[in-house]
Amino acid sequence: MNREDWQNLPLGQETTYEAKYNPTLLHPIPRAVSRAQLGLDGESLPFSGADEWWGFELSWLNPKGVPQVAVARFRFAASSPFMIESKSFKLYLNSLNQSEFASADVVCRVLEQDLSAAAGSDVCVTLYDVESAELAVQKPRGICVDHQEIEARQYQPDAGLLKLAAGGETVEEALYSHLLRSNCPVTGQPDWATVTIEYAGPALDQQALLAYIISFREHQDFHEHCVERIYCDLQALADFQHLTVCARYTRRGGLDINPLRTSSGRIEFPGRFARQ
Repeated sequence: MNREDWQNLPLGQETTYEAKYNPTLLHPIPRAVSRAQLGLDGESLPFSGADEWWGFELSWLNPKGVPQVAVARFRFAASSPFMIESKSFKLYLNSLNQSEFASADVVCRVLEQDLSAAAGSDVCVTLYDVESAELAVQKPRGICVDHQEIEARQYQPDAGLLKLAAGGETVEEALYSHLLRSNCPVTGQPDWATVTIEYAGPALDQQALLAYIISFREHQDFHEHCVERIYCDLQALADFQHLTVCARYTRRGGLDINPLRTSSGRIEFPGRFARQ
């Protein structure tokens, strides 16, 4: 399902790994391409949110030529006009490997400058020591729906699978599933995630929600737009007082991508899970 818009992406192409700092390796992708399929106008989005990337293969040289390592958190605003194509992001980070920087603070400033320019909006970068307690994994909050007894045969997104629980009960709860799988729209590689849904309003039918999540199994789209589709489909189902959808995808090539979309305006990511 290679779209013409993405023909020239580094994904799926043979590439040379550069080891000297090169910010031109970053390849922006307009968010509007996939959002148009959801009927979303970039100037009046029905959500706020962010994409939180974690980089586990960040390294550079200090002024004495000694390698330095860190784990990086990158936070992109969902309102930014561009997201970064993941392979180009990896190639860019790799280009720091044999380049000297005066300090970790300098590296952080360089990353923020380059990524902000590519995304068309400010990007926040935080570097962590590889032994930092901030990197500890957590358990998802709320109720896991994966043990619901269902039969699933639909493997393309189908909002018609969603429904509210019988009885019309109003709840405030957090639900999650480890069974979200989507696929890269360029290479077809599978992408695995734990998706969390926190909401207040009419109770969701958990069996129906699980069937809906499973229906993404053969869907091809970027992580960010899968989460936006889930958010929009749920938002269309009922008038929720608040709704937050976040997917924490497993890492590939040292990077994981974690989009969050919310109606509340509060951008609070859940902690890292065991599969990350």
